[in-house]
Amino acid sequence: MKVGIIQSNFLPWRGYFDFIRSVDLFIFHDDLQYTKGDWRNRNKIKTPRGPEWITIPVSYKHKGQLIQETKIDDASPWLRRMLNRIKESYRIAPHFEPYITELTSLLESPAANISELNIRLIRWVCQHLQIQTQMRLSNEYRPQGSKTERLIDILKKVNATTYLSGPAAKVYLNQEIFNESGIHLEYKRYDYREYDQLYPPFDGAVSVVDLLFMTGKDARNYLG
Repeated sequence: MKVGIIQSNFLPWRGYFDFIRSVDLFIFHDDLQYTKGDWRNRNKIKTPRGPEWITIPVSYKHKGQLIQETKIDDASPWLRRMLNRIKESYRIAPHFEPYITELTSLLESPAANISELNIRLIRWVCQHLQIQTQMRLSNEYRPQGSKTERLIDILKKVNATTYLSGPAAKVYLNQEIFNESGIHLEYKRYDYREYDQLYPPFDGAVSVVDLLFMTGKDARNYLG
């Protein structure tokens, strides 16, 4: 069984969903430390001014705070500003509806923390991309040890035979530990064709909502 284990991101790029589609079991690794200035609470969309960030403000209290402990800061009117920016940028997109109505409803629904909201949105996108990969949370397995040891601990508990990782993890994953555990380590390759976008030039790294708004039901055909 091929397994992927990654932190939840806010409305991630299409490669994230291709990654989910590539495994038999996908595990959200959100019992890790929250990192500021990362993809957990923000992403980019295309705008007439070029790619811009859409960000959910969070309450960051201490360095060891976990992703699943990080609460959304609702003191500021972030939702209205975010939706206005999305509507301003994509209202002329060919498939703006019904996605914007559904997205608005999901964003308006209360969430206990950024992890809960991210996972809610990721599951929604997966439904539209017809991705049926099983999804679980890493804290269900109570992993122990270093970065690589935590992964091995989870992988053994789910009887994984292959671990799929993003290419950036090559700098810290210990290949020997995987070899000793009898688990094949495989790195995901990202290579996608372009689709029609607003506001040239093409940018393949923006949030998946761009793909949905522009290609509609054909979005799954652009996952590789």
